[in-house]
Amino acid sequence: MSVSRVFTITAVLATVSTVGYALYFDYQRRNNPEFRHNVKKSIRKQEKLMKLEEQNVQVARVQAAAKFLETELEKDPIPTDDEGKQLAFNINIEEGDQLAAKPGNELEAASKFYKALTVYPNPADLLGIYSKSLPELIYENLVLMIAAIPPANISTFLDDNDSVKKEINQDLD
Repeated sequence: MSVSRVFTITAVLATVSTVGYALYFDYQRRNNPEFRHNVKKSIRKQEKLMKLEEQNVQVARVQAAAKFLETELEKDPIPTDDEGKQLAFNINIEEGDQLAAKPGNELEAASKFYKALTVYPNPADLLGIYSKSLPELIYENLVLMIAAIPPANISTFLDDNDSVKKEINQDLD
């Protein structure tokens, strides 16, 4: 037997087996209600597992952002006096812009923008500017940080304004 003949026989057998399995599967799908039920059940189970995995990933992202933010706030706490707040705002915006320009620094940039947001007198305006001007990944990390550790000026604002709260919840989804 030559190599080409063995290869041809193997290819024919593989093709016949594949077509036979496809015909069997199609017959079962059309005629066996229990088989259809099992297929639908396995699809639902797979969808549940995918949804659970997505939720676990989202929770892990929130926890990672919160942990990173906590360490950043321990290293560089937010000032309480007016002059310190203004200086902190300018410095954090500048550093955040520099970090945002470099890929791979999304969490660091988001933490800088978070710190600037905490000292800004009108956080809703600044959050609107962030949503339009920041790269998507940095903005998502910022929203995760706000969700994990809401700043005092935002939490009082969110209690008064449900539309901003809905926007943040939509960004988390």
